[in-house]
Amino acid sequence: MLISMPSPRQLLTVVSAALASLLILSLIIPSSRDTVRDIVREKLPNVPGVNNKPSEKQEQRPKYKPTPTYTPPPVKENFPLLATSTPPPIPKWNVPPPDLHKEYDLPVAPPLLIGFTRTWPLLQQAVVSYITAGWPPSQIYVVENTGVQQSNVRGKLSLQNPFYLNHAALKKLGVNVVTTPTLLSFAQMQNFFLSLTYTHKWPYYFWSHMDVVAYAFEDGKPGLSGKYNEKTYKSLYELALVALKDARENDDRWGIRFFAYDHLALVNPEAFEDVGGWDTHIPYYMTDCDMHSKLIMRNWSQENAKAGIITDVASALADLSVLYRLEGGPEPSFVDPNPPPPKKEDKEGGKQKSRIKRVCYGEEGTGPLPADSERRKREEDPNWRKWRNLVITADKQYQHKHGDRERNTWQLGQQGGKGEPFYYPAAGLAEAIELVTETGREVFRRKWGHRGCDLVSGAHLSYDDAWMVEKDW
Repeated sequence: MLISMPSPRQLLTVVSAALASLLILSLIIPSSRDTVRDIVREKLPNVPGVNNKPSEKQEQRPKYKPTPTYTPPPVKENFPLLATSTPPPIPKWNVPPPDLHKEYDLPVAPPLLIGFTRTWPLLQQAVVSYITAGWPPSQIYVVENTGVQQSNVRGKLSLQNPFYLNHAALKKLGVNVVTTPTLLSFAQMQNFFLSLTYTHKWPYYFWSHMDVVAYAFEDGKPGLSGKYNEKTYKSLYELALVALKDARENDDRWGIRFFAYDHLALVNPEAFEDVGGWDTHIPYYMTDCDMHSKLIMRNWSQENAKAGIITDVASALADLSVLYRLEGGPEPSFVDPNPPPPKKEDKEGGKQKSRIKRVCYGEEGTGPLPADSERRKREEDPNWRKWRNLVITADKQYQHKHGDRERNTWQLGQQGGKGEPFYYPAAGLAEAIELVTETGREVFRRKWGHRGCDLVSGAHLSYDDAWMVEKDW
C-alpha cells in the first residue's frame, strides 16, 4: 500500500499552524513561554527581536551636547522703585512743553518706535533714558516682537525668560505697547514700523535700537543748545524736532536722518515706499546695507544729525532711578546681563587685565574732560555732577560692549522660562538667528553680485541691477 507524502505547500501549512498554536500557548500559559520561545528561535532564526539582538536602530539613543560648565546668574529687576510706586518726576529742564511739535510747524507729534525681542533690563533702560532726556512717554511705542502672543500682557512669563516684557511697568511709564502677530526678523520688523504709519497716519517717525542709553546735551552743545540751566537749552526731544523741521523744510528728497548711525534714526515713509521697503529675504545683517544703498540709488538723502548722546551698550544700569537725579539716590553703575565666566589667574598669579583702556567724557565715547578750573566750578553744581557721572558710566558701558565682550553677548543673559508658554531655548534662538543671518548674507551677495556694502561707490550698481549682475569676486 503506497503512502502519499504531503506536498511542500501542505507541509508549510502544517508547520505554520503548529507554530501559531505554540505562540497562542505562550500567551495563555506563562510557564511555557521560555520553551515556546526556544522552539520559535530554532525554527525561525531570522525574525527580528526573536533570535537576534535588537536592531542597531533600536539601540540608538540621542547624543546630547555637553552640559554647559557655566550659566550666567539670574538677571535682576533694574527699576525696583517702579514696582512699588509711580515713576519719579523727570529733571524739570527736560520736561517737554505740551504740543511742542507745533512750535516747529510739525503737523503730528513724531513717534519714537523701539523694537523689543529679548532682554528686558536693556529695553527698560532705553525707554527710561529717552523719557528722562525729554521724549514724551505718550509718543514712545515699544514694539513687542517676541513671538509669545499674549503671554506677556497676561503675565505668564517670568523675569528669567528672555522674551519677558513687563506691560504693567511700561503702562506706569506712560508709553504705548504694540505687539507683532508673530516673531519677526529685523527687516520684517522695519516693514512693520512702516505699516504703523498707515494705521496712525504718521508722515514721519523716529526709531531706536533697544540696546542704547540716551542722554540730552545738558552740558550744552555749541550751535545746538545751551547748558541745562540756560534759556537756550534744548532737550534731546526738542533737538530731534529741530532736525525733523530742517529735513522737511530744506530737503525735498530727505530719506533718513541718522543720530549716531541708526541707534536713533528719523525716517521718511515716502522714501521707504519708493524703494519697496526692506528686503525681508535679507533678514538681519547686510539688510541695512541693502536698504540704505537703494535709497542712494533712488536719490533719497541720508544725513547725520545730532540730538543727544546716544550710546550703544550691552549692559544695563543697576538702578534706573539714577536717571531721575533723585537727591540722595545711588551712584550710577551697570550690570552685564550675561557676564563672562570668572577669569582664571594668569601665570603671575594676577587676574587678566580688562581691555577697557580709558573712560571718556562726551558723545559716543569721545571728548575731553573740562579744564580743571571749569570742572571745579561745575562740581559745585549737583545737577551737572550727576549728569556727568551718567555720561562717564555710559562711556564705560560702551567700552565694555566694544572692548571686553563681543557685541551681542547680552542677548544670552536670560536662559530661563522652560515650561512657560511659547518657550524657546535661548541658545537655540541665538544659533538659529546666526544661521538665518548667514543665509541673508548670501542672498545679499547673489542679489547684487557684490559682497560689500559699497554697492554704489564701489560696485557702481543702480536700483534696477538687483538680481541682474554676475558676481564680481
